[in-house]
Formats: sequence, C-alpha cells, structure tokens
Amino acid sequence: MDIEFNKNEDFNKQSVYGLKTRLKTIYKGGGDKNAAKQKEKGKMLARERIAYLIDKGSEFLELGAFAADEMYQEQGGCPSAGVVCGIGYVAGRQCMIVANDATVKAGAWFPMTAKKNLRAQEIAMENRLPVVYLVDSAGVYLPMQDEVFPDKEHFGRMFRNNAIMSSEGIVQISAIMGSCVAGGAYLPVMSDEAMIVDGTGSVFLAGSYLVKSAIGEDVDNETLGGATTHCEISGVTDYKHPNDQACLDSIRNIMSMLGAPQTAGFDRIKAAVPKLNPEDIYGLLPENREKPFDMLEIIQRLVDNSEFEEYKKLYGQSIICGLGRIDGWAVGIVANQRKVVKSKKGEMQFGGVIYSDSADKATRFIMNCNQKKIPLVFLQDVTGFMVGSRSEHGGIIKDGAKMVNAVANSVVPKFTIIIGNSYGAGNYAMCGKAYDPRLIYAWPSAKIAVMGGAQAAKVLLQIQEASLKAKGEVVDAEKEAELLKEITDRYNSQTTPYYAAARLWVDGIIDPLDTRKVISMGIEAANQSPIKKQFNVGIIQT
Repeated sequence: MDIEFNKNEDFNKQSVYGLKTRLKTIYKGGGDKNAAKQKEKGKMLARERIAYLIDKGSEFLELGAFAADEMYQEQGGCPSAGVVCGIGYVAGRQCMIVANDATVKAGAWFPMTAKKNLRAQEIAMENRLPVVYLVDSAGVYLPMQDEVFPDKEHFGRMFRNNAIMSSEGIVQISAIMGSCVAGGAYLPVMSDEAMIVDGTGSVFLAGSYLVKSAIGEDVDNETLGGATTHCEISGVTDYKHPNDQACLDSIRNIMSMLGAPQTAGFDRIKAAVPKLNPEDIYGLLPENREKPFDMLEIIQRLVDNSEFEEYKKLYGQSIICGLGRIDGWAVGIVANQRKVVKSKKGEMQFGGVIYSDSADKATRFIMNCNQKKIPLVFLQDVTGFMVGSRSEHGGIIKDGAKMVNAVANSVVPKFTIIIGNSYGAGNYAMCGKAYDPRLIYAWPSAKIAVMGGAQAAKVLLQIQEASLKAKGEVVDAEKEAELLKEITDRYNSQTTPYYAAARLWVDGIIDPLDTRKVISMGIEAANQSPIKKQFNVGIIQT
C-alpha cells in the first residue's frame, strides 16, 4: 500500500466515524429527559418499538435519519424530523415501518415530518410494501401550520395516499400507542386494521381542552377517545392491548398471515462476497474530491466475486456500464469514470465529465437493461456534461437529452449511490432525486450542487462585487479576498451530504461498506412490485 492510499484510508475512515458519531446523537431523539417521561408512562421509545417489532437478527434500512438535521433551531430542533422510518422484516415479510418519536415535541408534525412521511409512503407504494404505522403524535406543530397543512405535498397528502394504497391492496396496519389527534385521527381509520394500547393510546378529532372551548362540554381525554371508548363504543379501533409489547406482538401475528406477494421476477442466485476486499474502498477513494481515481476498482469491491461484465469498454470511457451481481441480484451498473482516459481517436477524456459518446453508450445500456428486466444501479461522481465549442458542435445537448430521456422513462427499478461529486445536469442524467430512484443514498464523500464550490464562488463573487460597486462601495483586493472566502464557505456548507440528507434530497448517508446491503434490500423490495408499463422513450432526436 502506498502513502496516498493510507492517507485516503485515514481520511475516509474518519469521515465514517464522524457519520456514526452524528447518528448516535440523532438516535437519542429529544434527549434523555424526554425519554424518561415516556418511560414513566409505561411506553417504549420509537426505536425500541421498531427493534421489538422486526425479526430478531434481521436488517433495518433506515430512511431519513438526518431529516431536519440542524433545522428548526429556533424551535429547539427536530431530530429525524420527529419520526423514524425504514424498511424492516416482520414475520419474514419486508415492510415499511413509520414510528412517531414522542420525545421530539410530543411527535408533532413539522414541515420536514410531512415530507419524510410522504417519502416513506412513496417507497411503500412503488414497491407494494405493507405499511405499519406506530402512532404517537400530538399532530401538526401549530406555529408552523401554514408550512404543514394546506398544500399538495403537506399533511393531507398522507391520508390521500392511505386511500390510494388501500384501493391497490397494499396492507396498512396502525397501532395507536400514544396521542393521535385532529387530522391525524384519520390515519388509523383509513388503515386496514387499527389497534390501540389501553391507558396510553388515545384518538380524537379534538382533545378535552378544545372540546370545552368549542362546545362547553367537560370530558377527560380517556372518556373522549381512549381504548375502551373506541373498542367498545365507537368501534373505531379493532384491537385493544394492555401494553406496547402486546400490541407489537399482535402486528407480528397479523403480518405472519399475509398472502405471498407477486414478484417482478428479477434474477437472483446465491450471493457471493467480493473477492477484492471492500475495505480497500477507503484507500481508493481520494481525500481530494477533484483527484482522479479508477471507478472500476470501486465497482469490483461492490459486486459478487468482483466479477463485472463491462459494456462497450473502449467506447465512451468517461462512463462505465456493465452487468454484475450484488448479493445475488443481477444489476446493470452505470458509473462515472473518474480517471483520465485516452480514446482510440487520441482524445483525452477527463474524469467525472460526461461526453457525447459516453452519453450515447449509457443510453443504449439503459435501454438494454429495460429490455432484459435488469434493475439499474447508478454510481455518481459527476461534474457535469462537457462544455465548449467542440462539444456543442458535436451535439452534446442532444446526446445528453437522450440519456436523460432513457433514465426518466426506465421501467426497471433504479438505485442511486452518490459517491462523490453530483453537479449540474450530471446529477439528472445519473438518476438524481428528480428521476425517481427507488432509493438514493450518499457516502460521506458526496457533494451535491449545481456546480463545484470554486467555480460557483467566483460567479457569485462577480455578482456581489457588481452590486457593491453599483452602490458606490470600493472593493479592493483585501475586501475581495474576504468576500470570496465568505461566499465559498457558505456555498460549500450547502453542498455536503448532511445538508442534502437534512432536506431529504437523499434517503440517508451510509458507510460505503453498507452499499451492498442498501441495494440488495432495495431490489428485494422492488421485486414485490411487478412491472406493468412498457419501456418507451417517446420522441428522441437522432
């Protein structure tokens, strides 16, 4: 191993350590004091409920752990947006689990809470996953109701999705394990089955204080909407349980009786680990995101037996395409090549840039995978499409549009891992969030922006200098350097994977060694949803 490898390894391992340290803090939710209050009521915490519910020793793929990270600071913060979501196994069946975290503002809904819940439902609907809702929420966070309540992608969309999933036969089970208030009260009723925990669970459109204010009636919350009321009088809930554990056991029992899902028929054989050590990724991935490296070396440490059938190897070399297996599943991989390569025409192609021939190659490969019903995996480390007169005369816009068209119209499931840079239209062509990947995760080394920090800062500096000069202010060399640093720091802070994950531009940040797990669980989920659409790219310029 050379010095460069060791330096990279130290840097990337430190980045992963930083990731895991931040996650430990997030997993504490609203903190020890709020957790103790929940325990005093005899309740389990959100993550404890999930751990109890899923099969012992099974994997749980969390979604949006960093949602709302460092947001809502004036309101005291909202770790994980106050809700824990993810794909887990219950009685052997893969399902989506959504659990309100009552230690965070009593589980109230912030704007990012709504966005995260809708993302979880979107994944469930795309993959026909049963959904388990573990409800413990005070409802909409009233000081921000205008950002949570009325719009299309706000709180109400969740109940619309409940109805759509029910009509499509996607099973939904709700467990009322704490408060379930106002509009949120419709969630259990719109699920296929609803259960409630006696003594701690309650569901009503308006609590006792509001009832007193609205109609002058004196009534306590338990009489208004407790377990006895809804299991013996109103019939709103179907099962009453004495505690959280009994409630979760009941969900497991119901899940064990579900009929087997149809499958999409994606090919899977016995899994094999990569022959080349996956931990080498830490040393292969450069500390400096602008430095070239061979993406093929990364791929060989992700695929089974390190075997990869490369497509059009000597053509369009700034994108690598090919077939392999991940945890037994057949996949088509589209990856940005980061080393500088020389084409047979003698042209130099720079790492991370998409050229016309690369876009053409990727388009044809994506079409082939759709024809063969092979899921697609995109490994992003892209700085954008090639610019300049030569590229424009060669039709780079046309060729880029073909690739974007193929990605947008793909009917096979797509999975995106942002390894490094994800800039500009390259983000789109390589299946960024706007192109509906079933799952999209980032490594700690990821950077997501319209362009790189250095270039963007210079453009922004020119704009700011022009504005200051228009006001009659003098911008000398010292002032210019100060402005450039300020702009660069601000811009770079907005390109980190943590900034992206907080806003759910990605589903999470992972240790590179967890990449195989994410893709495998994602394809397993997608395999429960048969492909019904025919692949068609529509009108495309030739």
